[in-house]
Parts: sequence; structure tokens; C-alpha cells
Amino acid sequence: MLIHFFCHTGCCLRRLCWSLGRHLRDRVASSIESINSSAEMSRSLVQPVGQKRLTNVAVVRLKKRGTRFEIACYKNKVLSWRSGVEKDLDEVLQSHTVYTNVSKGVLAKTKDLKAAFDSDDQTKICLEILDKGELQVAGKERESQLSSQFRDIATIVMQKTYNPETRRPYTISLIESLMHEIHFAVDPHKSSKKQALEVIHELQKHFPIKRSPMRLRLIVPDHEFSSLSEKLTAWNASIISKDQSGSQISTICELDPGFYRECEGLMMKLHGRYEVLALSVHAEGDTVIDQYDDHEDEPSHSLKDSSNISSLKKKECTDPDLSKKDSADPVLKLSDDLQKQSISTGSGNAAAEGKQNRCSTCNAFVGDSKQYRDHFKSEWHKHNLKRKTRQLPPLTEEECAADMEMDDYKADLRDYSF
Repeated sequence: MLIHFFCHTGCCLRRLCWSLGRHLRDRVASSIESINSSAEMSRSLVQPVGQKRLTNVAVVRLKKRGTRFEIACYKNKVLSWRSGVEKDLDEVLQSHTVYTNVSKGVLAKTKDLKAAFDSDDQTKICLEILDKGELQVAGKERESQLSSQFRDIATIVMQKTYNPETRRPYTISLIESLMHEIHFAVDPHKSSKKQALEVIHELQKHFPIKRSPMRLRLIVPDHEFSSLSEKLTAWNASIISKDQSGSQISTICELDPGFYRECEGLMMKLHGRYEVLALSVHAEGDTVIDQYDDHEDEPSHSLKDSSNISSLKKKECTDPDLSKKDSADPVLKLSDDLQKQSISTGSGNAAAEGKQNRCSTCNAFVGDSKQYRDHFKSEWHKHNLKRKTRQLPPLTEEECAADMEMDDYKADLRDYSF
């Protein structure tokens, strides 16, 4: 009996040890499996769940005190901000956050910001980087930017110059072709106005082109007008009108813009006043028609005069003394003038018949009256109206389509945010 009891107890203990060992083995195996699975998961996950990577952004970089800082901006908005067209900072920055690496999403440390900028205000630092930083621009964007600035320079040159023979401005297309002929290259780091003045100076060396004069109204005391008149003569200024009221004399003159600062200093010295009436003066109207408006009734005498001319010419052939005597006859001069007038007026009427309607907003000819009305409903005209309110030059129909596509592209970029 006792032997049977010991045998039963030994079997129970053996079974208990075996069950405990199996349980421990299962626990260890499950722990090892969980470690392996977590390692595989960490290797497969590249970015945290719930974060959106920055794509299609323009990165502005600034290196200060040995550390590089970056901010993420929308494309084509940085240049608008720097030129003063865009005023809303939220339309330029994707986030008010300073990075050390935008592509990897590495944020700048606070101690580095304080060491470099003496502040940890993220918005203030973003503004400094936006104004002073280096913009990374892609090839197509750089080409579009240079093309737009080239056309802006050509527009400024057109507004500030004229043809000395006709006193009328050249067309933009002609100005652009002349700029290509002198091998002009746009400098993106200089303003368009400064480069336009350089282009005018260079064009004057090779082509018949002059700087358009300014029209000023100068008001000085009566006893100081002699000094003003001497200076205007020295500056080759043309006096349009002169009017005296009381003890002051008012003069309207056209002056070369290069003498504007000297004129301003002279008016302060003479205790006078000045007013800019026009920044650039061009001749207006149709030269062929307007020049002969006062002689509309004279061509009726042309037939009678021409008969006299023919008889005189016959006498000249037979009598050489008569030809010498009548060479200075005023009738001959008048007939020549009348014949020239009839030819010029005929050509002017032919030109007027083929004249098309011109849209001043788009700076283009749009055909007859029906096409002219349809043009005002087009997207081209509406887009140029928006540009006109922002004081930007007009675009051609092809450039307008490309610019609207770019606006749609920028609208899509606003969906990418943190």
C-alpha cells in the first residue's frame, strides 16, 4: 500500500514538471516571435502614420552663423511676395515652421534659432528667411520668370521711348526684336526699371530711338523767370505755353527726364513750385489725316491748276527763257502741294478702311466690331483686367493660357499642408 502511494505521487510530480516546462517554452517562443515582428514592422515603416510629406514646394534657404535654415513655401509665391504683389503671408508659407531639412522634415532646434536669430519666434524668423534667403527655382520656372521679366522690361522701354521721325512709340514686338539684336540678357537680381534704362542707353547707340520727355508745369516768381528760362535753354527744353497771373509766371515745358533732379533743385532754390503733368510724352492721332484737316476744300481747284501747269510746261519746252522766268512761280508750288496732298489723303483713307479695333487692356487688335464685342467676354480679356488692377503688363493670348494653367496649379498646391 505504501509502495503504491509513493509510485502515484512520483507520477503526479513528473506530470506537473512536464506541464510547467511546456508553458515556459511557449512563453519564451511567443516573446521571441513578438520581438521579431516588431523589428520587421519598424523596418517597413518609413514615415509615421497621420503625417503628410511636403511635395511640390519651393524651398528658401538661409545660412546664418554656420547653421542652415529652411522654410517651405508655395511655388511662384516667393517672387510675388518680394515684388510686393502678394501681401498675405499665409498664401506664401506652407507652414510657419523653420526646418534644417525640409525634404526630411527635420525641424530646427530652439537653441539653434536663438543662437542664430536671437529669437525663437517662428513667424519672425520665417519673414527674415523669406526676404534674405536663397530661392531654389526649377528650370521651367526660371525660364518663365525670365521671359516675364523680359517682357516687362520691353514694356517699360516702349513707354519711355519714341521714334524721333514720327514722335510715336515703337511696338513691344519691335522693342523685343531690338533687344535680341543687341544680345540683351535679363538679370533676375536687378529691377526691371533699372534694366530698362540700361537697355534704352544701349539702343540709342545703334538705332534711331530717343527718350520720351517729361511734361512739367513750373511756377516761379516774376523776377526769377529769367534764371529759369536760362536753365531751360541749357537743358534744351521746349516751352509749350507761358501764363502770368499776378506776380507769378506759370510755364508748361517738355524736359528730358535726365534733368528732372536738377530741375527739382532749381525750383527749390528759386522758391517756386512744379507739377508733373506726364511722365512720358508721345505724339497722338493720325499723322496723315490730321495734318491736312484744314485743306478739305482745296482739292476742288486741283483740276484748274493742273491745266495751267500743263500749258506752262508746253511753253517751257518751246521757250527756255520762260521756264527760267517762271521757275519760282507760286502756282507751281501750290500745285505740287495739292498733288502731294491728294496722294497722302488717298493713302490715309485706304489705311483707315483696313483699321481694326484695338483693345487697350490686352494691347492687341481684335478685328471687326463683332469680334471686338466677343473679345470683352473672353477669358483672355478678363485675365488681363485682373493683371491691370495689379499694375502688371498685359499678356498675349498664348501667355494668358499658360498663366491661367499656372494659377490652377498653384490652387492645387494649397491642398498640401500640415
